[in-house]
Amino acid sequence: MGSTLRKSQANRKIVSIANRGAPKLREGQREAAAETSQPIASVREKQIGGHERALKAHKEADNPQKTMEVNGLTPVPDSYDYDLIVIGGGSGGLAAAKEAAKYEKKVMVLDFVTPTPQGSSWGLGGTCVNVGCIPKKLMHQAALLGQALQDSRKFGWQFTEEVKHNWMTMAESVQNYIGSLNWGYRVALRDKKVTYENAYGEFVGPHTVKATNKKGVEKLYTAERFIIATGERPRYLGIPGDKEYCISSDDLFSLPYCPGRTLVVGASYVALECAGFLAGLGLDVTVMVRSILLRGFDQDMANRIGEYMTEHGVKFIRQFVPIKVERVEEGTPGVLKVTAKSTTGDQIIEGTYNTVLLAIGRDPCTRRIGLGKAGVIINEKTGKIPVNDEEQTNVPYIHAIGDILQDKLELTPVAIQAGRLLVRRLYAGATTKCDYVNVPTTVFTPLEYGACGYSEETAVEKFGEENIEVYHSYFWPLEWTVPSRDNNKCYAKIICNIQDNERVIGFHVLGPNAGEITQGFAAAIKCGLTKEQLDNTVGIHPVCAEVFTTLSVTKRSGESIATCLMEFSQHGFSSPKVIKLVGKANKEQGFTISHHRRAMAEAVKEDWDLLHYT
Repeated sequence: MGSTLRKSQANRKIVSIANRGAPKLREGQREAAAETSQPIASVREKQIGGHERALKAHKEADNPQKTMEVNGLTPVPDSYDYDLIVIGGGSGGLAAAKEAAKYEKKVMVLDFVTPTPQGSSWGLGGTCVNVGCIPKKLMHQAALLGQALQDSRKFGWQFTEEVKHNWMTMAESVQNYIGSLNWGYRVALRDKKVTYENAYGEFVGPHTVKATNKKGVEKLYTAERFIIATGERPRYLGIPGDKEYCISSDDLFSLPYCPGRTLVVGASYVALECAGFLAGLGLDVTVMVRSILLRGFDQDMANRIGEYMTEHGVKFIRQFVPIKVERVEEGTPGVLKVTAKSTTGDQIIEGTYNTVLLAIGRDPCTRRIGLGKAGVIINEKTGKIPVNDEEQTNVPYIHAIGDILQDKLELTPVAIQAGRLLVRRLYAGATTKCDYVNVPTTVFTPLEYGACGYSEETAVEKFGEENIEVYHSYFWPLEWTVPSRDNNKCYAKIICNIQDNERVIGFHVLGPNAGEITQGFAAAIKCGLTKEQLDNTVGIHPVCAEVFTTLSVTKRSGESIATCLMEFSQHGFSSPKVIKLVGKANKEQGFTISHHRRAMAEAVKEDWDLLHYT
């Protein structure tokens, strides 16, 4: 192994030929006679040129291909083992590796999953595929199907036997699908002639990494360029019993037993998504929150999500943090006792649960991959890697993408986009950079939340409250009307910049299929969508997204946005008396559709049967 490294290093030696006075020209150096600056530089007996050309090559060191091609030379062969080594086999890393292979580059991917404290590990594909987006969305769908079964009775479906959920069937089905994706990624790399090693990559010096497999066998590899795409892993509390008895999202989706009564610790989107689908599957779920929900997201929307989850059976313990977890009974699941302390005082509480799921945040996998030996600077507090607008670190030949970047979005599609565009710039002469502005995202809580652009708080901070207009409305999905559930819960909001022709700078929606709605509007927002253009768009009826073509009430006005009032107005019932009576009904606690129908009947003097509407 050592001899291999020495040979590789020897191949990269650069010989500078000092030409002082009038030296004799050796074979292969006759072109030097034409040079007017000294000394003459060569790479492996291939002349680069005089001082001026060598200086040009040095200045273009951020593009080694240009450096090697200076003076019309072909690239130096066998300088490194690989053109590109990608450390991390997640969505971003794989996208970059496969893209580089398109340009006939010699590429290696190093990927290794350190098992969780509970022993969970997984295959190629990273967090999203194995323990993130994919299993989360599938289990969210399982919970939605449970609600759909309840709704179906109102649509005439009858069940001859009790319907119940089987955790093991779901978990096995989800894991089987994930396994097929793992295999597909392996095959794709093989087909594109990308070398893959299930090994832990760690820098040991410039242009050199050490790869250690699960058996402890070490190998050294060199590369002209590197892309770091190591992602993040869940954070632990650092309290007695957390790693011994608690699980994280890295464990939940492959849990070989139903988690039972569950305490979810944290207020992140991971925490609320997991709590939501567990409750939707019929489990007793409690969420322990230190402070606010969904930090970094629009807080108006976050609070609405919390209210909806509470109404649907999820319990919240606010302003408490666990200080100790103990096992009371063995089992699968067993019984755990959690001791927690108030964040505002000295109050101590205790509770017993079958499972404790920690979702308090994630830390980048950057501290143990030898970045210091390669000279890469990281944020010592967060572990994040600062990069320029081309995902380049302070070391020119080392780039980074994905969740490990400082001040960038932690989203799978962002990592994929950044990886592909980076490789195209490196090897295909492209110039397009990843756009981290107006990136759409969705939180898959029971009431899904789609967003694109600024939150209301950020918009006020950036543009000033007097310079933004917020249009909003409740809406009631048609498919929820027959079961008569969750009226005035789904919510739409756009934030417009008054000074810029009411351009839409923030888009927010709570409701079913929020991600599907948000994706299309995100493209329009990137194109400079304005409120007037929304108003001039013909809506599709009757779908949820239609509400964005009819938004007319501003938050500033303080007017009611009750669903039924809006629908009555659309059907011609807009007399002052209707508005007044419906507004009164809205204020009644626990109002129902009958309140509004009664208000209409009194106002328009029509027979009850004539007040049905679609």
